[in-house]
Amino acid sequence: MELAYYSELAVRLVNTEEPARGTDTLTSVEVVRELFGPQQQAARRATDADVTRLRAVRARLRAVFESAGEGDEVRAVDMLNALLMEFPVSPQISGHDHRDEDDRPLWHLHIADHPSNAGAGYTAMACFGLATALTDYGVDRLGICQAAPCRNAYIDTSTNRSRRYCSDRCATRANVAAYRARKRLESGRTQEAAQPATDHTPR
Repeated sequence: MELAYYSELAVRLVNTEEPARGTDTLTSVEVVRELFGPQQQAARRATDADVTRLRAVRARLRAVFESAGEGDEVRAVDMLNALLMEFPVSPQISGHDHRDEDDRPLWHLHIADHPSNAGAGYTAMACFGLATALTDYGVDRLGICQAAPCRNAYIDTSTNRSRRYCSDRCATRANVAAYRARKRLESGRTQEAAQPATDHTPR
C-alpha cells in the first residue's frame, strides 16, 4: 500500500469535526469503521470505545495542522513526535496483491496491525502517514482551510505550494466572497465620489 494513503487517514479523522459549525460526525462505531477505508481487517475490531479514543487523538492531530498552518513548525513537529512515541508502528515489507508483468511480487512498505485496539491501530497509521508527508513535502504543506467557516485540514501536494483551501468547493466559495467584497468596496467609493462636496466656506 502506498505510504501516502496513511497520511489521508490523519486528514480524514481531523475532518470529522467542523468546530466553527459545531458539527461532529464521529458519533458511532460505524463511522469509525468507515474511516479505515480499505483497511477492513483492522476496522472489524472497532468498538464503541474507539469513538472516544479517536476523538481525543483528533484534537491532537488538529493542533498539529493548526500549528503548521500558523508557521510554528517546531511545535507541530513536537506534537506529532509525541503521538509517534505514544502510538508506534511496525513497518513490514509486503508484496501481497501487487505483481509485476512476470508475476513477481512488487515489494512495498506496509504497516503491520498489532495494536491492542482499533483506535490505537488507526492512530499509529495516521501519525506515521502524516510524519511521512511532513518529511517528504515540508511542514508548511500541512494547513487548515482558509475559507471561513470551514476549518478542514489538508496536505498541500501542489508543485507551487499554493494551496490554501481543503477543496475546490471552498476555493470557489472564498473567491466569490472576495469578489463580492471588492465590488461592495468599489461601489461605496463610487457613491462617495458622486456625492456633492460640502461647502465649508465661513458665512
